[in-house]
Amino acid sequence: MVFILSAVILFLAGYVILLRKQINQINRQLEKRREENTRQPISLEFIDSGLTRLAGNMNRCLKSEEKLREETVSREKEQKEMIADLSHDLRTPLTAIKGYQQLLMATLAEEGQRQRLRTAQKHADELGKMIEQFFEYSLYSYKQSEPKYERINLGALIAECVAEMVPLLEEHELSIRMEETDPVYAKADREMLIRIIQNLIRNCLAYADSNAVVRVEKTKRAVFSFGNQTTATADPDRLFDRFYREDRSTSRPGGMGLAIVKLLAEQMGGTARAGKKEGWLWIYVELPSDG
Repeated sequence: MVFILSAVILFLAGYVILLRKQINQINRQLEKRREENTRQPISLEFIDSGLTRLAGNMNRCLKSEEKLREETVSREKEQKEMIADLSHDLRTPLTAIKGYQQLLMATLAEEGQRQRLRTAQKHADELGKMIEQFFEYSLYSYKQSEPKYERINLGALIAECVAEMVPLLEEHELSIRMEETDPVYAKADREMLIRIIQNLIRNCLAYADSNAVVRVEKTKRAVFSFGNQTTATADPDRLFDRFYREDRSTSRPGGMGLAIVKLLAEQMGGTARAGKKEGWLWIYVELPSDG
């Protein structure tokens, strides 16, 4: 009797050990699938029918999830293509409207009519800028190619971009002062980084109440920031939202300049954030450092 009981206990212990090994096998297969991003199904060679059914159900769930993900990616791709096409097609009628406005301006003699036409031209120009930003955002978000990384001196590149936009800064009676610093090098795509800097300069032109300051520093990453005094009450946590504006009761349109800044920074492995301090609004961009 004792022998039989011992045999049963040994059998059950061995069975439990085998079950644990097969459960661990399921875990290893799931971890491998996740880490290597494979579509390998779970093995169905189990001694327990319950585990076999469990593995079968897991495979069906994984297959359904994979199909759903593929459909989602396909829909997102179609949507981005549609948005890119739409923003491109909007340019043609807008260009025609602006052309006819210019022709009409040349024929009007009465100043009141000319002033109303100038107002219409101003709104057409604002619409054109919004379409351009919309197209640019769609283009970068749809873009599948990897950034072309190179070693870039942040201070030198920012100084070049500021110099190119001096006429526009002077038109707005603004200047951008760079604080002296040791050279800071970032690992970044030059074209993307130039677009980030240009958009930050335009943001200063649109919302600054004073001359702007640029800081470049190195922590664990390469960091640069644009700051200016402003009375704007915008929420720093929402500044990077697409077409965000601080007061929706006004007719002043929002833009996508800072949304593009964040998008490009993240595509290069960096971050973009905003903060307020003592009446100053700061936009910080952090990128991978390169020495």
